Parts: sequence; C-alpha cells; structure tokens
Amino acid sequence: MADTHLYILTGASRGMGLAMAQQLLAPGHSLLCISRQANAALAAQAAQAGCALEQWPLDLSHSREAAAMLRQWLGRPGVRHAGATLINNAGTIPRIAPLSEIEPDDLAQALRVDLEAPMALSAAFLAATEGWGIPRRVLNISSGLGRRPMASQAVYCAAKAGMDHYTRCLALEEALKPRGARVCALAPGVIDTDMQVQLRGADAAAFPDRARFEQLKSAGQLDSPEAAARKVLAFLQRPDFGAEPVADVRA
Repeated sequence: MADTHLYILTGASRGMGLAMAQQLLAPGHSLLCISRQANAALAAQAAQAGCALEQWPLDLSHSREAAAMLRQWLGRPGVRHAGATLINNAGTIPRIAPLSEIEPDDLAQALRVDLEAPMALSAAFLAATEGWGIPRRVLNISSGLGRRPMASQAVYCAAKAGMDHYTRCLALEEALKPRGARVCALAPGVIDTDMQVQLRGADAAAFPDRARFEQLKSAGQLDSPEAAARKVLAFLQRPDFGAEPVADVRA
C-alpha cells in the first residue's frame, strides 16, 4: 500500500460526502469513510474500481472515541502510504429557530459533530502521521454561514466560524514544522442537499431568510452534490492548496 494515497472522509453516506467518496474510488487511492451508516453500494463500487475501502459506522458526536479509533488505526505496524488526506465533511444543524428556543442537548449535539469532531479527528490524524514523512493535507468543509451571521442559525454559524478559526491556528502550527501538513477550511458553495431542504422547510416566522433559500432553489442556483464534490476535490489537488487557510471554492 506504500504507493497509495490515503483519504479519510467523514459524512460519506449521503449528499456531497457520498459524491466525494464515489469520486475518490479510483486506482491508487485507499479510502476510509466515517459516517453514521455504511453504504453497501459504495462497497460494491470500490470492489469494481479496485480501490481499498473501509467504512466505520460511527456517531461523530462521540468524537473522543472516533479520534482514538482513528489514531490507533493509523498507528498500526507496517502502514505506509504515498500521501494522506483528512476531509472533515460531516455536519448537522439543530432545529432552525432563535437560540433562545434551542434545547441544550440539541445545541451540544450540533457543536460536537460540527466543531468538536473535526478538531479531535484533525489532532488524531496529524499526531499519528507526523512521522510518516509524506505529504499530508487537512480539508475542513466550512460554509459561508461561518463568515456571515444569520438569524436562527446561531449554532451552525458559530460552529463553522470556529472551524475557520481553528484552521487558521492549525495552519500556523503546521507551518512551523519541517514537513507540516497543508490545511484549509473551504466553503463549498450552495448545494442541493437535505440541509437545503431543511432550510426551505423551516417556519418562516422563525427563519427570516427562508425566502432566500427558496429563491436559490427556484432559480436553479444550487450545485448538485456531484458537481460540488468535483469542485471541492479539484480545489484539494491544487498546488497552492493551503496557501490561504480559509477559502471559498467560488473564489
């Protein structure tokens, strides 16, 4: 496996995550997917493509356990790759409502999945691979909502803003190392996923921006998950990846 590039991808069971997983299934790649559920069709595609695939059905709100598993798995004797990339893609939003109406458990769940898990997995990945002497990248899938506020989206906006800023800090840390990883928090644009359905279906009285999301759909301004995945993966392969720790695929 020394000549393969290892990709670790969270949230690979649906939407853009599934599309990225499908597009990464190619000769010369080895793929670990971490999602709530395994995908049988993805396993069949991997076998057909001759690509090594492993799927972990994990709840990323239990980030400590997921990070420990990843670090142990990466530390197995004899594991060698030509390159390694972590893509923190999994995300969730709680009920769309003012913060005063969000239940504490829902708030905590969203922050664990959207911010705590990417940080924990990044730490585990970087620690376990630091001595490998190979090119490494961390791609955090962020959002435009991490860069501009929106009513009734305080939790999601805060999580993505936190992702952007921890990525900036991580970039500074890795730049001090002889073979530090390249890192970037990337906004992928607006995508026709279940999250968009959730936004368009929110109570208009509680979500002042609902009409904007309805307009994006009716005007055909949403990327398909497959198109968005192609753009994100193309950005990941750019030679200047990580030059800016926070970026937008549309820039």
